[in-house]
Amino acid sequence: MPRANLKRLFASDKLKAGHALFEFSTPGIGQILGGTGIDFVFVDMEHSGFGISEIKQLVTSLRAGNLPALVRPPSKNYHHIARTLDAGADGLLLPMVASAEEARDIVQHANYPPRGHRGIALGIAHDGYRAVSPDVALRSANRRIGIATLIETVEGVRNVDEIAAVEGVDCIWLGHFDLSASLGIPGEFDHPEFLHAERRIRQAARKHGKALGFLVVSAEQGIDRFRKGYDVICYQMDTLLYAQTLTSGIKQIRKGCERGKSKKKL
Repeated sequence: MPRANLKRLFASDKLKAGHALFEFSTPGIGQILGGTGIDFVFVDMEHSGFGISEIKQLVTSLRAGNLPALVRPPSKNYHHIARTLDAGADGLLLPMVASAEEARDIVQHANYPPRGHRGIALGIAHDGYRAVSPDVALRSANRRIGIATLIETVEGVRNVDEIAAVEGVDCIWLGHFDLSASLGIPGEFDHPEFLHAERRIRQAARKHGKALGFLVVSAEQGIDRFRKGYDVICYQMDTLLYAQTLTSGIKQIRKGCERGKSKKKL
């Protein structure tokens, strides 16, 4: 089966819709999500309990659903980037990127020579455990691995134009909660300072022709973000979506059953 090309997906003009996994890693999750119409899956390692073994299993499951895995490693460090890619990730979402120098380092860490200095281990998880031609494998990986940088600090906003200009960065992603906290206004997404920072991020992505990502909690928010220029819309995280849907359904059942009890008494 040909590997997904996240770099090409990010560069496309179409809406890129995804979903975030923070908790669920059941073997069937890839096929379940594969039937939903999404284009990619964001898998978190920064705030979840997922380790490398779970990432390998999730990537295999997602391939069964023909879905690329955009993985957020625990950090920007080389060993986290390299291990996550060796586990089979199709792309990376790097946290707390604050400067063009950091962005260039990330691109170097994620790419094989001559574009970067990623260590070479062939025939393992990222190659589907198959023998591959070194030349073909290295060129293919460099052409398809997508790189997204999270802008979620005051420093990141200050340097976002330079970050977006870095060759090899495919997507700029707004980390809204961390950014609001960095600005000293946690959760105040309508605050003038936050809106000003967001505008700078949108302008930088548009200026340099980079995809622009955001994690939304509702369909309405996703549509609103798309109208504002975001084209990578990650809809909900697994835990919240599951809890909200279950809570809503149970409330409706209880409400309906209470009405039914009243009618019976009459």
